[in-house]
Order: sequence, then structure tokens, then C-alpha cells
Amino acid sequence: MADVNEQKGFEFVAQAQKREKSSQGFFGSIFGGGATSKLEDACDLYQRAGNSFKMAKKWSEAAGAFCEAARLKIHLQSRHEAASFFVDAATCFKKSEPEKAIESLNKAVEIFTDMGRFSIAAKHHISIAEIYENELTEVDKAMANYEKAADYYRGEDSTSSANKCLLRVAMYAAQLEDYRKAIEIYEEVAAASLENTLLKYSCKEYFFKASLCHMCQDFLDAKHAAEKYCGMYPAFQDSRECKLIEKLICAGEEENVDEFTDHIKDYDKISRLDQWTTTLLLRIKKRLGEEPELN
Repeated sequence: MADVNEQKGFEFVAQAQKREKSSQGFFGSIFGGGATSKLEDACDLYQRAGNSFKMAKKWSEAAGAFCEAARLKIHLQSRHEAASFFVDAATCFKKSEPEKAIESLNKAVEIFTDMGRFSIAAKHHISIAEIYENELTEVDKAMANYEKAADYYRGEDSTSSANKCLLRVAMYAAQLEDYRKAIEIYEEVAAASLENTLLKYSCKEYFFKASLCHMCQDFLDAKHAAEKYCGMYPAFQDSRECKLIEKLICAGEEENVDEFTDHIKDYDKISRLDQWTTTLLLRIKKRLGEEPELN
């Protein structure tokens, strides 16, 4: 037996279709105001259908109803409301059809950017990026959307929000072994953070990650980079992160794998290494000629 909310949803859709069709009749063509009113009614019915389908957990049907409401809002020149309906549709599509969720969000983004609502567009680019991350595991497309979001946030002087997006890009760039891109982002975010009293304490983390990226390429390059970072942010020199970098560079230049591993173990006892850092350290250690085992 069909859920009562599902039945209501189909009833609302049927009513909406009937109402929309009647707006296209002879009298609707003559009296434009009447046609507009009928389309508004149809849009409201599609919205009610979408909500009913949501309660019945019929996600595709709900998304379809919201897309119909968005289509009518575009026809009625209510662009902001149309974009909002596309976002509602995307929320439903995410439950079972992530590709269609992205398609709906892109439609919303297009409307918001045309309206100059760049902060909202950036927010939805982040949502798209997260779908690519978590549902489709397409890292390159996730990165592209985080970069678009960062661009929009920077255009609105939302530096903190832009930096959060850029840090996601840097994280994935390093994972994909595009170390130069990761380094540039970490240095850019660190430089921007130095100008903010509240954010400058995060710089040691960014310089630490940039240094690891340098080490993945060349130990001498990493040494010069660490010296530069200490000059930019003197507090970095006294940090545990900087001291670890210095020890790892020294062990790396001497090709001393055991010493390299011991330094990591000592650090990990006090400050637990996350997966990203561990991955890069394994790559660096592998360059020293040993199988990637830190334990």
C-alpha cells in the first residue's frame, strides 16, 4: 500500500499539471494576469508535492517536483526562488542520484552568479565539491569546485572562507603529488594569515605542511624553505613542527632511515599524526630507500 504522503504527492502533481495546462488556454493567453496566477498556483502545488514526497522518502519524485517548481519560477521571472527550488531538488537527489544533485546545484549557481550573489554561489560550489569528494570520489572535480568557491569568496572579501576552500585544494594537490601547487597555496594562506592577529597562530601548521611538500621533492629545497618560513614567522622556529622538519631534513640529507623513523615516532607520541601527514612522510621515507613502514 502506498504511503499516504506519496499519494498526496502524486495528487498535487496532477493538480499542478492541470493548473499549468489551463494557463495555456485561450482565456489564459488573452488575460495574462490570469495565466500568471495559474502558474503561481501550479508552482505552489509542485512545492507541496515535493514536500509530500520528502515525507514519504521518495527522493527522486520530490526532486522532480522541485525542479518543476523551479522551471515555472524561471518562466515567471522569479529567479531567486527558482534557484532555491533547484537547491531543494539537489538536497533530495543527493539521497540516491548524486550526479543529478550536482546538475541541480549548477543550475542554482548559474542563477546566483548572474544575480551577483557570489557568496551564495560559493557555498553551493562547496556542496558540489563535497558530493564529488564523498559520493563520487572524483578528487579533481572536487578541487575545481573548491577553487571556484575560493575565487568567489575572495571577490567578496571573505578571506577566511576562501582560505578554507584553498586548504582543501592544497590537501588534495599534495595527495595527487602536485606538490608545487600545494606549496603555493600553503604559502599564500600563511601569508594572508600573518596579517590577522587571530589567524597568524595557524601559520605554523601551513608552513609545516608546505615543508613536507618540499621534502617530497628535495631535502635541500625544504631546508631553504624552512629558513624562509622562520624569517616570515619567527615563532615557527621555536615550534615542535619546525624542529621536526629540521631533524627530518638532517636525517634525509644523511640518508639515515632509522634516525628519520625515530624522529617521527618521537613526535607522534606527543602529537598524533593525521592520515595526510603520515602519507607524505611515508613517501619521503620511501625516497630514502626503505619500504613505507613507520611502525
